[in-house]
Amino acid sequence: MKLNVPMKLNIQKKLSEYFLYFMLYSIIGWIYEVFLEVFVYRWGFSNRGVLFGPYCIVYGVGAIVLILCLWKLKEKRICIGKIPVTPLLVFIGIVLITTAIELAASYIMESTHGEWLWDYRRFAFNFEGRIALNPSIRFGIGGMVFLYVLQPLFKKLTAKMSDRTLYTVSLILFILLIADVIFTFCL
Repeated sequence: MKLNVPMKLNIQKKLSEYFLYFMLYSIIGWIYEVFLEVFVYRWGFSNRGVLFGPYCIVYGVGAIVLILCLWKLKEKRICIGKIPVTPLLVFIGIVLITTAIELAASYIMESTHGEWLWDYRRFAFNFEGRIALNPSIRFGIGGMVFLYVLQPLFKKLTAKMSDRTLYTVSLILFILLIADVIFTFCL
């Protein structure tokens, strides 16, 4: 099946936008992790990502999954009586999705690196130190900020970018990410 040119360009634009979102949220996730480690827990600096660069790709993956799974729900107005419950449903969705992603990421990291980068055994209601209620609630809160504040802002910013700028920035970031993956895993 052949795609017509406008449809093909639209797909390319969407992929570029989503890749840009992926990278932005990966970087924000890295900043969040480093902030916790340095300023909250006072453990000192360490690169909190699997790769060399300043990004935690699990946050980027999580952000894209949340956008794809919850964007339509976020736009609905669901009420119980006169009380709107859509934000509560979105929050619950964020907690469930991010917890599942974190659990999956811990198993992937363990199988590829022999360990994962966090240990939640100090928290109540944890599962094998891989996931716990406290971080899941924090991800829920962060996810609400992400879906209701940051993503609309980033969507407006990418909408203002010319297609050429969007493609160029995305391509440069993609090349940097691939180089980082090669540097991290192959050298």
